[in-house]
Amino acid sequence: MKKSFIQWTDNTVNFWTGCERVSLGCRFCYMYRLKDQNGQSGSVVRRSSDAKFYEALYWKEPTMIFTCSMSDFFIEEADIWREDAWDVIRRTPQHKWQILTKRPERIKECLPADWGEGWDNVWLGTSIETQKYMHRATTLSKIPAKLRFISAEPLLEEIDFLVEDENGVRIIDSFKWLILGFETGNEFGAYRYRPGEIAWLERIIKDLKENTTVAVFNKQLGSHLRKTMGLKHPHGGNMSEWPMNLRIREFPNRQSAITADLPLSI
Repeated sequence: MKKSFIQWTDNTVNFWTGCERVSLGCRFCYMYRLKDQNGQSGSVVRRSSDAKFYEALYWKEPTMIFTCSMSDFFIEEADIWREDAWDVIRRTPQHKWQILTKRPERIKECLPADWGEGWDNVWLGTSIETQKYMHRATTLSKIPAKLRFISAEPLLEEIDFLVEDENGVRIIDSFKWLILGFETGNEFGAYRYRPGEIAWLERIIKDLKENTTVAVFNKQLGSHLRKTMGLKHPHGGNMSEWPMNLRIREFPNRQSAITADLPLSI
């Protein structure tokens, strides 16, 4: 059931939309751009229609689902709806739910009562765009989950993912998956893009593949490298156009997918 253009998932479910910017990675967020195009305010958090909210209940085929791509699952404004969302997830054990947040400090208080050591069908992830935000991974590493992941998108600088916490423990060892991706956007106007360098990706990929068992998924090279390298894909997302050492799209517990621009499902 591959319906999403996001290479690392099959489909998206937005129980609610709208968000508030909390860090550098939010500056040119695509959600605000799409809301602006529709004459809506991206900063207003709204529950989705019932048809959207409950649609995954009717998907019988096992599907990888990213939620919430147009908000943050743990945003405070959605507290009144989250139990309903957890119930949808609870009732769809055939799916894998990828929950990505920039607010990992809120996860513990927002988990369902029967969470225990985590649900088999839920992956918990956090976004890290610069070294400054590695504390999010530290926070998430202390939350029980069957699988934890990191999304370094938009990657705004080279990040050392092998750093240790205050107890000398490598933070990355609590995670099984890392997504990489540079920013996309316009040359001018309100939604621009910031540059990225191939060397950042090379260092991160080399570090993780030589020193950890973390699966690495390199999603896209972004608008800056698309321009400077003359890439054809609008987001620099076709692996066949990349240097060979960057062609890595792994899922946890699966082998690398390196055959470029084919739809990926899990």
